[in-house]
Amino acid sequence: MMKLMTFFLLSFSFQLSAVLCAGDGFQFAFPGLAGANLTLDGNASVTRDGLLVLTTLKTNLKGHAFYPTPLQFRRSPGGKVRSFSSAFVFAIVSDYTDFSAHGMAFVVCPSPESFSSALPAGYLALLNVQNNGNATNHLLAVELDTTQNTDFQDIDANHVGIDINSLHSLQSHTAGYYPDHGDGDSGGFENLTLFSRDAMQVWVSYEGAGAGQINVTLAPIGAPKPEKPLLSAAYDLSTVLTDQAYIGFSSSTGGINSRHYVLGWSFAMDEGGPAPAIDIARLPKLPRFGPKPRSKVLEIVLPIATAAIIITVGTVVALLVLRRLRYAQVLEDWEVEFGPHRFSYKDLYHATKGFKNKQLLGAGGFGKVYKGVLRKSKLEVAVKKISHESRQGMKEFIAEVVSIGRLRNRNLVQLLGYCRRKGELLLVYEFMPNGSLDKYLHLGEDMPVLLDWPKRFHVIRGVASGLLYIHDKWEKVVIHRDIKASNVLLDSEMNGRLGDFGLSRLYDHGTDPQTTHVVGTMGYLAPELIRTGKASTLTDVFAFGAFLLEITCGKRPVNDGLQGDYEMLVDWVLENLHKGSLTETVDARLEGDYDADENEGFDSYAMSYPSSTGISVGTISDISGGR
Repeated sequence: MMKLMTFFLLSFSFQLSAVLCAGDGFQFAFPGLAGANLTLDGNASVTRDGLLVLTTLKTNLKGHAFYPTPLQFRRSPGGKVRSFSSAFVFAIVSDYTDFSAHGMAFVVCPSPESFSSALPAGYLALLNVQNNGNATNHLLAVELDTTQNTDFQDIDANHVGIDINSLHSLQSHTAGYYPDHGDGDSGGFENLTLFSRDAMQVWVSYEGAGAGQINVTLAPIGAPKPEKPLLSAAYDLSTVLTDQAYIGFSSSTGGINSRHYVLGWSFAMDEGGPAPAIDIARLPKLPRFGPKPRSKVLEIVLPIATAAIIITVGTVVALLVLRRLRYAQVLEDWEVEFGPHRFSYKDLYHATKGFKNKQLLGAGGFGKVYKGVLRKSKLEVAVKKISHESRQGMKEFIAEVVSIGRLRNRNLVQLLGYCRRKGELLLVYEFMPNGSLDKYLHLGEDMPVLLDWPKRFHVIRGVASGLLYIHDKWEKVVIHRDIKASNVLLDSEMNGRLGDFGLSRLYDHGTDPQTTHVVGTMGYLAPELIRTGKASTLTDVFAFGAFLLEITCGKRPVNDGLQGDYEMLVDWVLENLHKGSLTETVDARLEGDYDADENEGFDSYAMSYPSSTGISVGTISDISGGR
């Protein structure tokens, strides 16, 4: 009987919330989505209390939710698109407090099947590489994006954008609003963080009369709708939308666990007037994040109980102190500002199972690298331990590590943060499951698979793209200082990513780098670097030339000679070039299966690297673009 009564109340509530108005007008309002009968796909679901969950605690997910029936956006075929408006309450929750991935969007599209081939991550489960920008998409999207994607020229990692058939936004703005002061005047702009874990409200409206006008407004939950919209773009959607179209939401995650929620939704068409106000009091509650708040009684009793335990079990406390010494770390006052980028040694110790040899990924002259899994986020990481002495420049070095951690490019291994302990510096990177390119080129019998020429060409383009980004496309110039095959890592799809920024230095565009200490690997060091000790983007380009020869020839830049001396790869290639037998330098394991034009172009570029000052950034750009 109770279940029957509950079903009746839910049905009655739904009938009150979704209303068909007289005439051609149409509107609905859902303060909670339990009775909305939405069409869901991917990771999307609706909880019992009406919370729409578009993505959950996993990476690289897609989620969609649509109103179950298409709406008539034109009164007659070929006519103008009718005016409409929508409002919704959303929340984005990341495992981290300072960054998230990737975002969500309100969409109007021809059908839910339009997104069957859409990609997650930066494509927001809306489009893919092939159809991005096509007029046949007939797509309007209002994106709430928490990642700055350079491929789509995003303005920052916390913005709202209007998208027409493409993820290159027609118009975008940093997330925020213009609060009203009650006298009809809008106040100054106030920032909002989309992934703040707090609910916010969005209003989207389109005025079909005249040339067409799209307005998007954002505000904190409970705040009245600001008079001044965040975005306002003149655009005639009659050139975009189909006669009948679906409305709903799309969301995706990337390499970070993020959850995207919709708590309430309303919509109105034409005579339906503006979208009905959402009853904030009836919205479902967001899940609780973090530990439960302690009660007042516990705050009083706990110190007393703790003191009693310390007095009575001193021996146990002493043992616990000794145990804590295992996780001792160096933490100075000036490091407080880098808090979000600093990992505790305890977390890294447990993630790598105590830095056991079983977790060892590799070792080199600058330290050992261990695989780890962070306990809370379950994120796979690579932890590099580097020996260091306490020195005056440590503060500046850590500041650079944190700055480099803000690099965002698909061809770079993400530097997530650091930790200091006694005489060690630990750098935490995104984990690359296929390891370094070095083992695919040089390990002989242990080589997992032979990399054919298309795969090598793909890796070369990826590294060139990453190098172009850190030299020319980011807000500062980053000098890598150690470009080589062992620092090029391969992800699950065998994409080449430039990694190990532990020796990198950065400086402002238009200024000279002030490095005077020679670091790097023999065979990759430019002559002027050895002579002057001054690293620059050109010394990186020199190392890239050595890398091109290495991946093309399948040999290291410095090899053991027949008489116990060392043989330079570039000298060997030059010798064959003068003999007219340059093709004999190509890796014999390819058995002649390679593109001669591509190979000859790379050899010509690489052979110019003995004089790195003769190589331009434009050449790197050509390679990264595949020309």
